[in-house]
Amino acid sequence: MGAVVRPPDPSGKVVLYLHGDRYLSGSPEPALDLAERLAAQTGATVVCPRYRATFPEAIEDVSAAYERHRPLGPVMVAGNRGGAGLAAALLVRLRDEGARQPACAVLVSPMLDLTLQAPSLLLNAAADPTFDLDELRRRVTGYAAGTELTDPLLSPLFANLHGLPPIRLLAAGSDPLLDDSLAFAARAARSGVTVDLQVRPDAAALRPGVLAAIAAFTGTPQAQA
Repeated sequence: MGAVVRPPDPSGKVVLYLHGDRYLSGSPEPALDLAERLAAQTGATVVCPRYRATFPEAIEDVSAAYERHRPLGPVMVAGNRGGAGLAAALLVRLRDEGARQPACAVLVSPMLDLTLQAPSLLLNAAADPTFDLDELRRRVTGYAAGTELTDPLLSPLFANLHGLPPIRLLAAGSDPLLDDSLAFAARAARSGVTVDLQVRPDAAALRPGVLAAIAAFTGTPQAQA
């Protein structure tokens, strides 16, 4: 099920936050500190669902969490790394099903192309000593479970992006996943989607502004960095 963080002064809004490191973990625990600060500073109920680390179970789990919490108020979707890719896939799935879309989405350093062919994966690898491309490929193979990696619900970069809600993309110039954000923003804009792309020099410059960027874009009161 995951965790639901309720604010002391509710605004009537909901943020569905999908945590996920670049190795496609579906555990919500690492997101709880951010969720608590986001709830306290914005008044939104923040939902951090637990999802299975295989496809298509992951998208089924987050879709169920979205539908379960939609009656609580307007829902915004946010996520980081693999969770941000899953958030983008959720938008595509809901659009294809004709279901009500979230009001908007914020994607932080998103993993949007599981074919792992982006040049930034190699060009920026040296900037992050924790990055292991071979390990990422192994995790992606396990997550995909035999599904073609260009499937739009696995790699939203290959999806038809028409009709999606407004999206804010936050990325770091030194991130191995930078090209995913750049390519997705360009394709979304060409599809008529309202896109706000913000690129900071590196992860240290990106992290302090994540709460404020989510709060501002979702229309909740301004968070403090």
